[in-house]
Amino acid sequence: MKLHIYLFRHGQTFFNKEKRFTGWKDSKLTPRGIRDAKKIAKKLKNKKFQVAYMTRLSRSRDTLKYILRYHPECKKIIVDDRMIERSYGKLQGLNHADIIKKVGEKQYKLWHRGYNNPPPGGESIKMVEKRVRSFTRDLLKKMRKEKVNVAISAHGNSMRPFRRHFEKLTTKQMMKLENPWDDYFVYTINV
Repeated sequence: MKLHIYLFRHGQTFFNKEKRFTGWKDSKLTPRGIRDAKKIAKKLKNKKFQVAYMTRLSRSRDTLKYILRYHPECKKIIVDDRMIERSYGKLQGLNHADIIKKVGEKQYKLWHRGYNNPPPGGESIKMVEKRVRSFTRDLLKKMRKEKVNVAISAHGNSMRPFRRHFEKLTTKQMMKLENPWDDYFVYTINV
């Protein structure tokens, strides 16, 4: 038996558009973000899943809302913040360009895309990977036990370690991943 995971990122938010560190701040979907969510929904229209995951942030919930319009078979929606966006700590809400002016391009890149470099008061990708691994272990157990397909409305930085696991990527490859706002990834689990 083959089961499927449908993984997607929320649509574009106002903070994404303004090039701000969003992290755990609750930034709403832009009109483009709503179109992104509707595109994913249409692409997933003919897939079937019984369980959907989202985080507490409205961008994850609102993106999933559009997908679920086509999925009356999905009877269970679970909020699990192990798949939440990376916390950018004191940088949350701040503009990328302002941070570059303040600390320089090199430090900005370490905080923004470094694997083991948490911004002040925030999380490194390595820290995010630890919680995503825990989520993945529990998810696979649930899928095998209950024989369900799942959809996950995630965030760009939490998708990186998830994709690393299923695509067998190195840390370096994972850190180069870009996750689209208007598409999904599918992973097959053999049971």
